[in-house]
Amino acid sequence: MPTVTLYHNPRCSKSRATLELLQENGVEPHIRRYLDEPLSEAEIRILLEKLNVTPIEMMRTKEAEFKELGLSKDSDDLALIAAMVSTPKLIERPIAEIETAAAIGRPPENVLELLV
Repeated sequence: MPTVTLYHNPRCSKSRATLELLQENGVEPHIRRYLDEPLSEAEIRILLEKLNVTPIEMMRTKEAEFKELGLSKDSDDLALIAAMVSTPKLIERPIAEIETAAAIGRPPENVLELLV
């Protein structure tokens, strides 16, 4: 069984459901509360690569902070990554990561593909 890191916000129902689903499948993930321990630019870039998504696809674009920072779906990748570093609330949640891949837990069942 791979080692799983869960980028977790305990106030988020999807994040709690993903944690529960992992535990039901015999996985006790390493929990990283990314709002309390923000990700670096390098860590975000690694997650983007593992997820195989663009920065905008890893963001919560409906958060007020997205508009407050003057961001749009047309913002360049550097600006979007910088915004995720400075405002971790903008990172989509939850994200489960193993050494070779990652998955966004929306829906939570998406993370099960990492366990195969």
